[in-house]
Amino acid sequence: MTTTFYVHIVGNSKVNLWGMSGRTRLERMLRAIKTVTIVENLSQLAETDSVLLLRADYLFDARVIEALIALDKQMVLVTSAGEVPVAIRTSGKGAGTMREVLGEKQAVPDDLPLYVLKDLSIRVQQNLKKKDPPYVLPVLRCNQTALETELFAASYKGVTDLVTKWLWPWPAFLATRLCVQLGFKPNHVTLLSLVLAVLAGVAFWYGTFGIGLIMAWLMTFLDTVDGKLARVTLTSSKMGDVLDHGLDIIHPPLWYLAWGVGLATTTVPLTDLELLVWLMFIGYIGGRLCEGAFQFGLASFDIFIWRKVDSFHRLITARRNPNLILLTGGWMAGRPDIGFILVVIWHLLSTLFLVCRLFIAWRSRSRDGVLHSWMEGIDPVRDRQQFAVRVFTRQPRVWQYAESASNS
Repeated sequence: MTTTFYVHIVGNSKVNLWGMSGRTRLERMLRAIKTVTIVENLSQLAETDSVLLLRADYLFDARVIEALIALDKQMVLVTSAGEVPVAIRTSGKGAGTMREVLGEKQAVPDDLPLYVLKDLSIRVQQNLKKKDPPYVLPVLRCNQTALETELFAASYKGVTDLVTKWLWPWPAFLATRLCVQLGFKPNHVTLLSLVLAVLAGVAFWYGTFGIGLIMAWLMTFLDTVDGKLARVTLTSSKMGDVLDHGLDIIHPPLWYLAWGVGLATTTVPLTDLELLVWLMFIGYIGGRLCEGAFQFGLASFDIFIWRKVDSFHRLITARRNPNLILLTGGWMAGRPDIGFILVVIWHLLSTLFLVCRLFIAWRSRSRDGVLHSWMEGIDPVRDRQQFAVRVFTRQPRVWQYAESASNS
């Protein structure tokens, strides 16, 4: 039987981040944790109940809240400078008194241990394929833009393709902000992506590659925006998640098929189109199967964060965006047929690499036991001299605000 864990939110922020107050953000974060119950009236708690008190005028990394819940002891989390209390784990018996402490109306009791972020056990963010430093930052009017930028950066995957990682961030930030201002939801953006994916495929089928590429690139951009919008506003849904990931899996090979068919309308049709299409599907499906076999059969994490070489491979592996670069290059050179052939070859080479990595992982697990991601052993701040750490992790840019607020 799962034990209910209670959380009480103290106060609120004076400014909103991505259209939400600090209390609303915390409430949405906590609702995603099934074992947590948000309690407003502390008098309803039994003396032995475990309760976590959180200040709503601070921005919490979700991993920090999870670590505090998992930490089975009473304690106070304070900022790294100034020892300002931002969260307290206590019992129902002492919750009322600790609320006054968190509101800085009473001093922290001497018998309660003080923790800072480095004392917490923070895990690799497997869903985002990264390990960024955790944060708890004061929400101030002077740092509103910086915090929104931090939240957006935190919503990005660490290990992804080169287009998503280095080309899309700034325009996606602006588009996400516009969506928030206009009241657009992530599902609205996903549905528009779906329409563009279909239209791009139709354009490819009829050989209008230039128009198709414009819609395809716009679709990939919106595919980045909908995920970031969902994460910064904490408005993801099961339907949206299924629609987004389902679209990501299904449409790329259909685009390549349509491109191959569209070549028949040009001066460079392919005589071995059927064979090339079969090879493309074999490469595409084979690569996906390798990824699934690794995660469900050998480890609990994605193959692309197993070793550093796998993370670098993810930058250019045969996924949609790297393949779109090949198709675009072929079209711009006046040889869309060469672009298609390169996509087929790149699928086969990428899948062959994944097959080799899968075999090596199987041998490693058979010999050494449980596999571990290379990210588990690094500190994103301490190890920034390592090239892979600089590429696939980031150092938050707003720590100075935490220090200045703690000293104010």
